[in-house]
Amino acid sequence: MNVIVVGAGHMGRGLAERLCRQGHNVTVIDRDVEELDELSEGFRGERVVGVGFDREVLARAGVERASAVIACTSSDEANIVIARVARGTYRVPRVIARLYDISKAEAYRRLGIQTISTTDWGIRHACELLTYQEMDTVLEVGSGDVQLVRTDVPALLEGRPVRELSVLGEIQVVAISRNNETFLPTLGTVLEHGDVVYAAVASSASSKFAHILGRIG
Repeated sequence: MNVIVVGAGHMGRGLAERLCRQGHNVTVIDRDVEELDELSEGFRGERVVGVGFDREVLARAGVERASAVIACTSSDEANIVIARVARGTYRVPRVIARLYDISKAEAYRRLGIQTISTTDWGIRHACELLTYQEMDTVLEVGSGDVQLVRTDVPALLEGRPVRELSVLGEIQVVAISRNNETFLPTLGTVLEHGDVVYAAVASSASSKFAHILGRIG
């Protein structure tokens, strides 16, 4: 995927570096050379100096072959202009704009522009942290026969493979969050201190899962 990230602040750099690690072709635009220079040594994408809504700058960044444009400068107004040019003029399939004022988000979604907000994310993440329990059901599927359960890895399972948490047809680990990243594990993935595990658990196997985790005797 060819991705253009406009704005090399903390969010822009983080997005660009992660997308690059995932194997995407990434170009970062910023008017400040020093901000572009802050990209890590491991960043293998392109850097373009200029204003993100300038069509000549976008052309140099390869907007005509872009799969996605993410506008995350520090200005809502600039981000929306960038997003509208990318969407309306160049027909970029996926366009995302960072907004500080989340009250405008719905209006832009109607124009085909997705929005993200650090404020909105922060509110949701804080609520999630406040309500988090050691073993917490975050989703019930269908009539509740299957639950998505989130749990921290107990000390007794640190250094053990995921297969020791799995029971065929009853319990399946579907994701692990580690060091602010979430990934899909294999049965051989080794559990580490601080991991948060997400598992699909049949409701009839809830007690069994708790027993495996050592929550009950």
